[in-house]
Amino acid sequence: MSEYHQPVLLKECIDGLQIKPNGIYVDVTFGGGGHSKEILKRLDKGKLIAFDQDENAALNIVNDERLIFVRHNFKYLKHFLMYLGIQNIDGLLADLGVSSHHFDSPERGFSFRFEGELDMRMNQSSELSAKEIVNTYSKDDLKKIFKVYGEIKNADFLARKIIEARQENKIVTTQQFLDVIKPCVPQKIENRYLAMVFQSLRIEVNKELETLESLLESVQGFLNPQGRLVVISYHSLEDRIVKNFIRSGNKEGEIEKDFYGNVKSPFLAVNRKPILPCDEEIEKNPRARSAKLRIAEKL
Repeated sequence: MSEYHQPVLLKECIDGLQIKPNGIYVDVTFGGGGHSKEILKRLDKGKLIAFDQDENAALNIVNDERLIFVRHNFKYLKHFLMYLGIQNIDGLLADLGVSSHHFDSPERGFSFRFEGELDMRMNQSSELSAKEIVNTYSKDDLKKIFKVYGEIKNADFLARKIIEARQENKIVTTQQFLDVIKPCVPQKIENRYLAMVFQSLRIEVNKELETLESLLESVQGFLNPQGRLVVISYHSLEDRIVKNFIRSGNKEGEIEKDFYGNVKSPFLAVNRKPILPCDEEIEKNPRARSAKLRIAEKL
């Protein structure tokens, strides 16, 4: 499992869940199984339901009767919990980052460091890939993706170069794509710029923000009072959604107050500021450096 993905903020996540030995927990991002394995260590007769849409993650399933693995996107949380006859849970963990396994697999197209097909699908059965986006989306749609999901300042220029290039040849691989956008890349921040471009495409391919919003809306109906919501995000767009939801109980972040002026939200933020990985963890696992952990308790 450790070769697939090193779990981030492991102790902080497990402590944050406040696991009850006979409770029911959900890990919606099973991946290499690192977080799930630690949850199982703390369960007696409890249950763990683990979600992951990537077929490779299924190879990491541990043989444990307390574990129920669901190979589907966690946006279907409500559907599968109802199917399993589970009405209430005691905690949910979401590690929203892309696993090391994905980044280090050239054929998956998640990283600009490797030559491979421009793919980026978490679920390889889904139809939409990064290749389809760059070859079929309109200029305005491409500009919107890069501007909103990557906060890229020259998004219009970037979209225009893609449109021009694809009129001559279809853009199929990561290297072709890098060659096309080379005139757009500021030399002083080349790696950061490319990371944000690839992040933008990945978010669109996997509908990551819509899926996160769907998850948060579903979970509040299943969490028991004092149940815990534990979420690790890796960029500001995700973190803002999680922060607003914990604060307000809705995806818009709109605060409602009672007659006395108290904020009405089904959650209490356990940590007012996000928990960040320590220097030692970042040194061991550089990909943890952008992680932000937020924990909330159901009221």
